[in-house]
Amino acid sequence: MNIDRETFIAWMERIMDRFDMSDKKIERLTTQRNCLDGEQLLDNQDLMLLLKVSPRTLQRYRAKGILSYIKLDDGRCYYKASDVHKLIRERF
Repeated sequence: MNIDRETFIAWMERIMDRFDMSDKKIERLTTQRNCLDGEQLLDNQDLMLLLKVSPRTLQRYRAKGILSYIKLDDGRCYYKASDVHKLIRERF
C-alpha cells in the first residue's frame, strides 16, 4: 500500500495536533492544585517538605490547635495555604 506525500503530511499533522492537545491537558493537570473555594490546599506531604517537620509534629500542631486543618472521610488531612502562611509568620 502506497500513500502519497500529501496524505502522509496530513496524517502527520493530525497526529502532531493530537500530541499538542494531550500535552496541554497534561500541563493543565500538573499545574492544577487541590483547591477549596479558590484557595490552595496542602496535604501532609507538602507541609512536611515545606516546614521540614515530621508527621508527628504535624499531628501535634493539629492536636494543639496551632494549625487548622480539614479532614476528609478517608482520614487525609489538608491545610489551607493561608493558614500555613499565618503559622510561618507567627512561629518561624
